[in-house]
Amino acid sequence: MHISSYDHMKRVAEKYLNADEKLTIYDLGSYDVNGSYKPIFDNPNWEYTGIDLEAGPNVDIVLKNPYRWPLPSNSADVIISGQAFEHIEFFWETWMEMERALKPGGRILLIAPSRGPEHRYPQDCWRFYPDGYHALAKFGGLGLDEVTTDWEPHEAECSHAWGDTVGVFHKPHRRLRGRIKRKVLMSLRRLLFRLSV
Repeated sequence: MHISSYDHMKRVAEKYLNADEKLTIYDLGSYDVNGSYKPIFDNPNWEYTGIDLEAGPNVDIVLKNPYRWPLPSNSADVIISGQAFEHIEFFWETWMEMERALKPGGRILLIAPSRGPEHRYPQDCWRFYPDGYHALAKFGGLGLDEVTTDWEPHEAECSHAWGDTVGVFHKPHRRLRGRIKRKVLMSLRRLLFRLSV
């Protein structure tokens, strides 16, 4: 993980999360290759769970499928993910799982590269801009509290090649009718996805 990515996650966590509140936090793409966000979330009130596709350092739950999580709906107060979305072939399907697992009122802190060299773990499919995060919010029925993109190189030399798009999303509280409509829509999207792949 490049230094600028860690700095971005630290900034949005400090701005949007309450250190005195009990929070269940899922970290998607938590495998510690060259650094982890875990120290940012080292708080006695917070329960941090690392999630990835392979067992290894900082991974508590190994997913068999990035598009189907073995976690209950509405179980996370916060879902973080950094430097993972570019590696997910159908990231919008993973996004739907994130939205499903997030509690109403919960937040997603998402960092994905806007530029940078190819780095295949095992594949490198995407780069993201602010309009992409606006589209993700719309697709997931979420609010977008903040989105920024690094257009200039970071001051740390090891981060010069990298630029990130950083977003903070929230899941609105919905009335029963809205929840049912959302669930039906997501089920139809999943069915269409399975039929097309």
